[in-house]
Amino acid sequence: MQQDKRLPHNGKEGLLFGWLIVTITVMLMTSYNVMLHTEHFTLETMWTILKIIPGMWIIAMILEGAIFGRLAESLTKKLTNDSSSFHKKVLLRIVFTVIGMSVAMTFVGDIIANGIHNEIFSNWLAHWPYNFAIVLIAEILLIQPLARQVMVKLHESKDRQAAIVR
Repeated sequence: MQQDKRLPHNGKEGLLFGWLIVTITVMLMTSYNVMLHTEHFTLETMWTILKIIPGMWIIAMILEGAIFGRLAESLTKKLTNDSSSFHKKVLLRIVFTVIGMSVAMTFVGDIIANGIHNEIFSNWLAHWPYNFAIVLIAEILLIQPLARQVMVKLHESKDRQAAIVR
């Protein structure tokens, strides 16, 4: 699975791949959750979204890279083998990552928006299923295919450059 043109081949490409996925996901989910809790979309709402995104992005990059990405990769390896299809491996990795990230980021988002409060767990119970469903659908249909297409274009470009040098 490592040398597939749709996936990163090294750490630098992995960082770009993760950056794309986390950036799009954080922008989507921050916008969705802020707009869900405001009555109207105004300049103030947009400003709130723009102020929250950098912190959410940093937290998401750390959590994905240090915890949930590694956990998802480990679980995927346990449930697949060399003969498993690319799509099965990718789908499992997406599902495991989205479960972990949506659990954590639903808590983080509530803490950023409301501070630590007595209803944090009940808020999480109310919001997590929606956050999970939206992120899972977005990752499968839009975000992951887009990031994989960027990898394909990057690898095709590198292949063309290598052919010119030869």
